Amino acid sequence: MQGKDMHPLVQSVVSDERLPDAVDVVVVGGGIVGTASAYYLARRGLSVALVEKGHIGCEQSSRSWGWCRLQNRDRREMPLSLLSMRLWDELAGEIGQDLGFRRCGLVYTTDDEKMLAGWEAWRPVAMEFGVETHMLNAAQAAGRVPETRRKWVGGLHSVNDGKAEPSLAAPVLAEGARKLGATIHQGCAARGVDMTNGRVTGLHTERGTIRADAVLCAAGAWASAFMRREGITFPQASVRQTALRTKPTVNVGEVVYCPDLAMTRRLDGSYTVAISGRVTLELTPQGLRFSREFMPQFIQRLKAVQMGVSASFVNGPESIEAVFGSDPAFFEKTRVLDPAPNGRLVKAILSNLRGTFPQLAGVEIDSAWGAYVDCTPDAVPVVSSMNSVAGLFLAAGCSGHGFGLGPGIGYLAAELVANEAPSVDPTHFRLERLIDGSRIKVGSL
Repeated sequence: MQGKDMHPLVQSVVSDERLPDAVDVVVVGGGIVGTASAYYLARRGLSVALVEKGHIGCEQSSRSWGWCRLQNRDRREMPLSLLSMRLWDELAGEIGQDLGFRRCGLVYTTDDEKMLAGWEAWRPVAMEFGVETHMLNAAQAAGRVPETRRKWVGGLHSVNDGKAEPSLAAPVLAEGARKLGATIHQGCAARGVDMTNGRVTGLHTERGTIRADAVLCAAGAWASAFMRREGITFPQASVRQTALRTKPTVNVGEVVYCPDLAMTRRLDGSYTVAISGRVTLELTPQGLRFSREFMPQFIQRLKAVQMGVSASFVNGPESIEAVFGSDPAFFEKTRVLDPAPNGRLVKAILSNLRGTFPQLAGVEIDSAWGAYVDCTPDAVPVVSSMNSVAGLFLAAGCSGHGFGLGPGIGYLAAELVANEAPSVDPTHFRLERLIDGSRIKVGSL
């Protein structure tokens, strides 16, 4: 599958050549949520086909920071976060391949008293769910992250949180699903659900129809456009982020956050580095469509968001065609959603990194990339069945939390599809909360 659209930071997966005539479940989308869902469905003995318009892990799943955390989660996500961390612990042993998961701890430092107070205010949630987290005083914070650019007022150490490898996670999960009988079909875009009398009977793809009793849409930033074609409203909007990867360098910490940068050390000794909150909200037809639903979140995060207009208005998952079009071949027009990085932000990230850590004064960039992070109006994922279409399910809108929560979301989605008693209460993740007029409470990003 190596080709011009293959992102250089993701391990390739070989496709199964033959499309099955029929399976129990078709999963749409080969990111970490889709591959985790396929894995846990196959582990239940169900026959599964996973279809991906590009290649496994080609969009946000391979472009994330790689954080796996409980710290600072919205309380509604905590049971799902605890489930995810337990599953991360188990996956390498089950599949027999390393996903890069390490409970290395997360370190946060800040010069903002308000931010520090917010971390302190979260401690009752930590105590409720048994999360080991310790506040750091100014001297302890300075001992963790040099005060070369700012003087810290404090920080915190989340002891048992950690990281996994974005280049490996989705591919390894896909291979794990295949070992259990699932088939993987890359370069195979979904076109629409086949239904009879309001019930799923299959999925139409660009390569033909797969008969199935259930379809799970785990299509990331493309999910709203896919569901719209089935008559289902899913409020979703994406923000554009920029990150870079250094060349391998000295170890100055495994997972570090401060106002000037967020950094994760990767298995090869390089770092993924970004600046938290520095995102662009691009004006799109889908964004305008759901502006009322997203207004509370926009107002709350106004200072951290830049506005912009780009080709996303006419191309991609939030474009005019996504909102108003009906072309069945729409999803195969953009195999990989691959926005360019913000050049000025790349320079700022590198300058901040070199200026904060004297040991990294000569560090070099290996690569930089852009990514679209799909969000819901309350910044909490949707993992839900559809009331109007029996056999259709949705797992998307991860709001920047999808990598760490991926195994748990996939596990819960598999339980819902298999009609099993869910391991966590799915009430907070139902789609209806976003479309039934309920008050939207914006969670943590």
